[in-house]
Amino acid sequence: MVTCVSFSPYNMSNSIVSDSTPPATAKKILVVDDETDVTELLSYTLKAKGYTVEALNDPNRSVGFARTFLPDLVVLDVMMPDLNGIQICRMLRADPKLKKVPVIFLTAKTEESDRIQGLETGADDYLCKPFSTKELILRIQTILRRVNEGVPEVPKLISAGLIVLDGERHAVTVSDQPVELTATEFKLLRLLMERRGRVQTREHLLINVWNYETEIETRTVDTHVRRLREKLGGEADWIETIRGVGYRFAERRSSEAANT
Repeated sequence: MVTCVSFSPYNMSNSIVSDSTPPATAKKILVVDDETDVTELLSYTLKAKGYTVEALNDPNRSVGFARTFLPDLVVLDVMMPDLNGIQICRMLRADPKLKKVPVIFLTAKTEESDRIQGLETGADDYLCKPFSTKELILRIQTILRRVNEGVPEVPKLISAGLIVLDGERHAVTVSDQPVELTATEFKLLRLLMERRGRVQTREHLLINVWNYETEIETRTVDTHVRRLREKLGGEADWIETIRGVGYRFAERRSSEAANT
């Protein structure tokens, strides 16, 4: 549902500001917009409604910050310099921790094709600027209510062949024997197993495992995959190399496929 309605930064008569700290159970909202007047207004309004709010004017910081903040919802401007909202939304959807976080787009782009692109990218809603803060609040409440009605839990144990990954204990075993992995190797293996059967490009792995640190080269991914395979021993062939693209955790082991 897409609506373009009026917005006035001074129409705040219905807002009640609370100086008290939001309760620990308060929903967390991340606002990303390069316009400071927008982030200041939304921070003011959302905090008055009892939400915990963080606002960023630098889109380049958004994904890394979101991984730490772990918001319950993201309000995201589309037209920003360097890194636009469509690109950020794609990164959020590619991140295991953030892929299910609802996203509401704010944008001055009103063409139908722009709205469709935003929604197809994975946004849950799309509001055109100028917009009404009351309308935005209602949409946020509706989305969070829908999310709270029931979200399936992420499996604590992921297994393939003789590999068992325990996300809660942060442990991996092969043939019931513990395998010592670094934090990065564990994140890499978990990501591949969670997306089993889907090719992961080196760039996507950099975004999700190394927090999109641009100074890291793609060959770093290759080095970590090689070390991970060495530690998995006889189960290493679950991780397939897709030449020129990246890696994939196989649906079936290559040795099993060869015997069928």
